[in-house]
Amino acid sequence: MNVRDKIKLFPHSPGVYRYYDAEGNVIYVGKAKDLHKRVAQYFVPAERLTRKTAVMVSKIADAQYTVVDSEADALLLENNLIKQFKPRYNILLKDSKTYPWICVSAGDFPKVFLTRRLVKDGSRYFGPYSSVVHARNLVEFIHSTYPLRTCNLKITSDAILHKKFRPCLNFHIGKCKGCCVGGISQKDYNANIEEIVSLLKGGGREIIQHYKMLMREAAAQMEFEQAQLYKEKIQSLENHYSKSVIMNSVIGDVDVFSLIVDGPEAFGNFMRIRGGAVIQSLNLGFKQMIEEEQESVLATFIGEIQSKFGELSREIIVPFLPDMEIDGVDFKVPVRGDKLSLLELSARNAKEMRLNALKQQEHTDPDAYKNMVMESLQRQIGMKELPVHIECFDNSNIQGTNPVSACVVFRNAVPSKKDYRHFKVKTVVGANDYATMKEVVNRRYSRMLEENPDDLPQLVVIDGGKGQLAFAYEALAELGLTERLTVIALAERMEEVYRVGDPYPMFIDRNSPALKVLQQIRDEAHRFGITFHRKLRSKAQITSALREIKGVGEKTEQRLILRFGSVAGIISASVEEVADMVGSALAEKIKQHLG
Repeated sequence: MNVRDKIKLFPHSPGVYRYYDAEGNVIYVGKAKDLHKRVAQYFVPAERLTRKTAVMVSKIADAQYTVVDSEADALLLENNLIKQFKPRYNILLKDSKTYPWICVSAGDFPKVFLTRRLVKDGSRYFGPYSSVVHARNLVEFIHSTYPLRTCNLKITSDAILHKKFRPCLNFHIGKCKGCCVGGISQKDYNANIEEIVSLLKGGGREIIQHYKMLMREAAAQMEFEQAQLYKEKIQSLENHYSKSVIMNSVIGDVDVFSLIVDGPEAFGNFMRIRGGAVIQSLNLGFKQMIEEEQESVLATFIGEIQSKFGELSREIIVPFLPDMEIDGVDFKVPVRGDKLSLLELSARNAKEMRLNALKQQEHTDPDAYKNMVMESLQRQIGMKELPVHIECFDNSNIQGTNPVSACVVFRNAVPSKKDYRHFKVKTVVGANDYATMKEVVNRRYSRMLEENPDDLPQLVVIDGGKGQLAFAYEALAELGLTERLTVIALAERMEEVYRVGDPYPMFIDRNSPALKVLQQIRDEAHRFGITFHRKLRSKAQITSALREIKGVGEKTEQRLILRFGSVAGIISASVEEVADMVGSALAEKIKQHLG
């Protein structure tokens, strides 16, 4: 039975499906509310699939499925199978580093310490924490507030009774109560441990309120030393929470997921809120090996967090609904208020991760970074082709004098300076920026069509607004190039990107590398044009100063500038030196005129 016949027998039930290649390797694992409908979506004509998905489908030699009771079970099974088989076409978890956890060890007198290994020995683990600095600071705070042991002794009631241990330095300096020598009862020690567990779970506010009540009771009974101890603990806890991210405590206990999808890359942030405080925050990166819907990527992200953290909160805040449901869990997309603020905070973390990943890739793999920039630019502008070759035009004139235009060229997202070109405006009189743009664009591409039509750019950028864009497009239309290349305008005042026929600017993320490369080529065109304009103005000033003298023509002017370097050099030269070049009579005229 071939694969297409086999999938017709798949049931209309929730479950997980697996695709195998001809060698029997699992190449893709997916989950579905309805196995039959979901799998059938892959086996359609290739033109209805994206390129990467079509390639994967062409390699499917067999398909298997597992039916489960619910979508939540399907999500967890999918996550486990992906980790087991590491299929080639599944979403790749990019951030595979081991995160730190805070461990409260098992035993009569537990320890609290930082670890990256989870051992199933009855210990309780809290985390993981995306920042080892934050986790370490939290452990240091716990040890500074509670007198816990840090030794590795195997302390039991029998060992304490037979006095097998001697107290260490921490006991003598007050950092440990000396549980090894009976300095604190197991009941009192474990009461501290339960407070710490409550704190790690986000119950610090309740602990503070409890200590305030005990402080008032001790003060009423005139036990002022004990009241002072309670006060110090309250201050220590409040100081810790003042450094934490605190939200409105009426929000309750929620989990927050945000997702930034950038082409094949996706960046997610997870935050766990307990008692109004962010007690956990974790960033994860994903790489899509085939094109996935963002709802599916979000579901994969939620499944990964569930496999790491265990049970999720009953309320989960998301930017959009995932393509899954979990019994007992309510997914909410906030539109206002504190929950929207939480989602925005999470999104800022995901965006920061994305920016850091881009910066790192720019240095570690510049070729991949350049290709990513071009793909992002192609996607955001809506181009048919990858913008490997980009050209940008900028006009320059001051009060209509010496109007010039510059064309700079980027290839593979970097400047190609040998291809830069200057243009002296020939047909436009005065400061007419629109007509100037049309002239230089027409001259540039009419010549390219004659000399090298295969080297036309995929993207033309106009420095200016909708007016300059319209005239540039008109020039391209006259040359019959509007279907062969894309033209946009980048307005400097608000960094707005315009396309022909659309009165509204396109939305491009201000921090995206796509916009940054557009800004870079625009700034380079501006710099190149200004430099050329300054040279022309300088030459014009020299020309006007010498040409005003009767008897000085173009050749005489050139000889004098070559000999003395500038008008200032001529002024500082003696009459005799100038006379050697042009004769005594003309030398006298030149010196008198220049003063």
